Amino acid sequence: MSEATKKAMIQKPESVVPRRPLETMSRLEQDMERLFHEFWRRPLLSLWGPEHSWPGRMLSLQMPAMDVYEEKDEVVVKAEVPGLSKEDLEVTLTESTLTLKGEKKKEEEIKEEHFYRSERSSGSFVRSIELPSEVKTDQAKASFKNGILEIRLPKTEDARKKVTTVKID
Repeated sequence: MSEATKKAMIQKPESVVPRRPLETMSRLEQDMERLFHEFWRRPLLSLWGPEHSWPGRMLSLQMPAMDVYEEKDEVVVKAEVPGLSKEDLEVTLTESTLTLKGEKKKEEEIKEEHFYRSERSSGSFVRSIELPSEVKTDQAKASFKNGILEIRLPKTEDARKKVTTVKID
């Protein structure tokens, strides 16, 4: 390496900018700080889609958190969808995929001159998940209570029988 290249690689102390507290930053600076912090903390999440990226979080409804687990005879899916009613949701099934669609509309129009803060989101989402077992799609049942959508999917006979014991070396 040449001497000039080595010097260029060494960062000089005067080029280091001290970090400012968030309280002293403008709203745009705060958002940019969060964006860069989130990217360096979990850089690959931004590749997953708008639900994990800064603009997606700021401009639309976030993807619902989901639990998917198996019981003896069923696959159970629970989704958190606060602020939505069952009329705002649509659940569809294919052979091995469950798709959840939802839309949250703005409730009222507020004039900006009297508006101090807006953190409630509105918008739509579509989320599809691969099911861990074969299910009887025609026998699926869903219930909705307190912002939690629960979907119960009976397993097929073949899926119930598929238990494999793996030998540990």
